[in-house]
Amino acid sequence: MSFENAILWQVFPLGALGAPATNPEVEGKSHTPQRTLKDLTAWLDHAIRIGANGLLLGPIFHSYSHGYDTIDYRRIDPRLGTLEDFEALTQAAHERGIKVILDGVFNHVGSHHQLVQGLRGGPSEHSDYLLPNWEGWTEGELPSYHCFEGHTGLATLNHENPKVRAEITEVMNYWLEKGADGWRLDAAYAMAPGVWQDILPKVRERFPGAWIVGEVIQGDYKTLVEQAGWDSLTEYELWKATWSALNDANFYELDWTMQRHSELLGTFVPQTFIGNHDVTRIATRLENEEHVGIAVAVLMSVGGVPSIYYGDEVGFTGLKEERLGGDDAIRQELPASPDEALRDPRAQHFFHWYASLCAMRRNRPWLWGARTKTVHLENEVMRYVSYSGNSAITVVLNISDRPISRHDEVFAGCEHIAAGQFDNEALRPNSYIIFDGACGTDLSS
Repeated sequence: MSFENAILWQVFPLGALGAPATNPEVEGKSHTPQRTLKDLTAWLDHAIRIGANGLLLGPIFHSYSHGYDTIDYRRIDPRLGTLEDFEALTQAAHERGIKVILDGVFNHVGSHHQLVQGLRGGPSEHSDYLLPNWEGWTEGELPSYHCFEGHTGLATLNHENPKVRAEITEVMNYWLEKGADGWRLDAAYAMAPGVWQDILPKVRERFPGAWIVGEVIQGDYKTLVEQAGWDSLTEYELWKATWSALNDANFYELDWTMQRHSELLGTFVPQTFIGNHDVTRIATRLENEEHVGIAVAVLMSVGGVPSIYYGDEVGFTGLKEERLGGDDAIRQELPASPDEALRDPRAQHFFHWYASLCAMRRNRPWLWGARTKTVHLENEVMRYVSYSGNSAITVVLNISDRPISRHDEVFAGCEHIAAGQFDNEALRPNSYIIFDGACGTDLSS
């Protein structure tokens, strides 16, 4: 599978598998996980039924709490099982044509990491792997050190140290050898882009097909990708514009962001999403739950590498809160089986949105790099064309309270195509329609 036609299913394993909030082993306690990475194998066919062909895993390496406080990059977190469990999952995924992308937390390590604990002994050959401040240090105590966004449990690595960059390279290659197909680079926005100019060529020398996506919240996306050499980055601007436009009845915001998104596609293909492990669930974020289908329609009809956050496809809800444990509600446990997840009619309703729109995209692989052009724009009604070469689809979104007849100006030039596609020949409120062709729209400019 090429990432040029990828649809990712993102899973946060520590939450999805019901792992303890903190690592019993680190606390000196014994623990046998009830569910391991191998148990995700039962969900791979579910991912395929949605339409996904990539598995984007959250952190799986030995850590103390949420997975982003790494203790050992070469060991599977014991709360998630063993290396054998990882290998079983990866093999099962590859047998189904699913590629596996891992979460690389290379900006910082956890405070339980041996590098951090080693600072208690004072300056050493390894202390410059971090950024300690020795002023006022007392032997046997931890000195202060630079940490990620003020969290003392996350010690920033010294990326200016070539040994640190070499270690990151080795870790990336180690897991690619073990069967991974790519990396999501956590908190990539916190690292100087030039760091990756040293690391990625050495990774790609051995694994030229590895897909690399950087986590970036905001900034000059195009320049960051060019400077770092990533294949992609997380498209937070489109995520925000999608739910915000729907909640505020302001498609002008979505149009503005789509124009910027379309320009980015001339340089790279962003990773697009309407939900992930760091944001409020889309079914909670949107004030009108029927708008989830419209959000999915946007996600699947524009250029990008789209990802679906596990559970969104069956209507999971959850509010992210800015407090300790505030992510727990959006990183919940998966049911025992996909069948159990789909028993509820509401879950089936959500699944239909995702599966049908993934099927639409899967049948049009050119959408990966498609540009968009808005043809009709109102606060609550929007028509745009996504196109690549001679291929095009027309998308109409309606969040108004009025049905839109196929004879309405919104469908100018498309009346003959739209005929017979609506109930009662009208696009109902709070719905969307997608059909092939550009309806005579001039796509040359």
